[in-house]
Amino acid sequence: MADETTTYDYLIIGGGTAGSVLAARLSEDPASRVCVVEGGPSDVGDDRILKLRNWINLLGGEFDYGYTTEEQPRGNSHILHSRARVLGGCSSHNTLISFLPFPQDLDEWVASGCEGWGPETILPYRSRLQNTIVPVGAADRNPIAQDFVTAATSRLGVPVVEDFNARPFTDGAGFFSLAYDPQTNNRSSASVAYLHPILDRPNLTLRLETWAYRLLRDEEGRFTRVQVRNPDGSVSILEAEAEVLLCAGAIDTPRLLMLSGIGPADQLRDLGIEVRADLPGIGENLLDHPESVMVWETSGPLPPNSAMDSDAGLFLRRDAAGGPRPDLMFHFYQVPFTVNTERLGYPVPEHGVCMTPNVPRARSIGRMWLRSADPAVKPALDFRYFTDPEGHDERTIVDGLRIAREVAATAPLSDWLLREVAPGPDVQSDADLSEYGRRAAHTVYHPAGTCRMGAEDDPMAVVDPELRLRGHDGLRIVDASIFPTMPTINPMVTVLLAAERAADLIMARPAPGAAGTEGAHQ
Repeated sequence: MADETTTYDYLIIGGGTAGSVLAARLSEDPASRVCVVEGGPSDVGDDRILKLRNWINLLGGEFDYGYTTEEQPRGNSHILHSRARVLGGCSSHNTLISFLPFPQDLDEWVASGCEGWGPETILPYRSRLQNTIVPVGAADRNPIAQDFVTAATSRLGVPVVEDFNARPFTDGAGFFSLAYDPQTNNRSSASVAYLHPILDRPNLTLRLETWAYRLLRDEEGRFTRVQVRNPDGSVSILEAEAEVLLCAGAIDTPRLLMLSGIGPADQLRDLGIEVRADLPGIGENLLDHPESVMVWETSGPLPPNSAMDSDAGLFLRRDAAGGPRPDLMFHFYQVPFTVNTERLGYPVPEHGVCMTPNVPRARSIGRMWLRSADPAVKPALDFRYFTDPEGHDERTIVDGLRIAREVAATAPLSDWLLREVAPGPDVQSDADLSEYGRRAAHTVYHPAGTCRMGAEDDPMAVVDPELRLRGHDGLRIVDASIFPTMPTINPMVTVLLAAERAADLIMARPAPGAAGTEGAHQ
């Protein structure tokens, strides 16, 4: 039996990257009662979360919802999609690699019907970001990562990039910018930056370990009520007098909508769910950044310093027709990341490094759906990795594996390396590299696109450019599920910018204007 309804002005479902921003911005008005519903615990004072370098130990653990992947005929069917169950969401769980979106990424959004989301509107919001975003600190710059940058730039003729956020770039290698404090290795996650300083605001309520599983209509037919399961197992109904802001991420946002009868009508009927809004685009357009991995054994242990063991990267543009953006990316791991190669039978070196060729603008598009009307049953995720008809994604991985070998063979990086462990020097043909590259492929945990934004006449758009649920008042979506296309680079900052933009849309405030599109983060 549900408890008495508790009312707020704004209900934010999901205390993650976007939800933290919205909670801070909307509660700036002391007259606004803001409630955040977060399924996980607080991150305050928990060094397992707050120390950035511990991220790899969070995967598959108690702070991870751990969504499985449908069988991938051309990819890796064993990928576990980590989604964070903790305040701050995936910004409390990931590596905090922080890139501004490229202007062309946002131009694509406008071209797909997202008026008001161009670079001239969105990029100035960088001046509002409260996170500390800086290039990897000098003390964290491991010598082998430095030698990777030197080898990549000398072998491939690309520039060293000192700050990837200083200006848009076409190619280059360098140390990433991270949202962290180089002195302490503490995260500057969305929760640390936006929520920790304001936890004592009397108009802000955090309901932690509280799981939202159904949206309900109010007397006027608006989706402003949310049924939640409390930490003690009891059920409550929360109501928003102004709006519900759905910020649960690209998997749990569409999952909650569909459990509430909002989504593709035929699919919902087949599960016995009453259809309350037929929106066929919910769950479609599932995007990701797939990447593969090459592993080398090093001649001995590496120096111990690092920010988070994947501190440097490389970007290349192979096809100039794609415009002034890279179309191949590499993370350089200072640890042997062997979760997929070990399953394929490759040995695990005691000391090693990896390069991970990544597909920045993958053309394979998947979908997700409910398996059951039972909220406890996890949804089905089918990313359809490497299924694009032109073979672009597969080609990108094969090219990347070959280029990784070139860099590994170049001094000074080559001086550290003993042997190539996976796939090994015998794997040479395009066909064999493709087979290995796809089977060893992984995700960098960037699901997006499942409630995409679009124009009013786009039948598959789920939200309009004001982020309002199509055809319904009282509910907006603010997270990576709204992305119509995937940003070229790690998307966390794009989510932060979208949330800052959403706060202005909700409060009918103007955007910050054209100032601040150049220069570094504050």
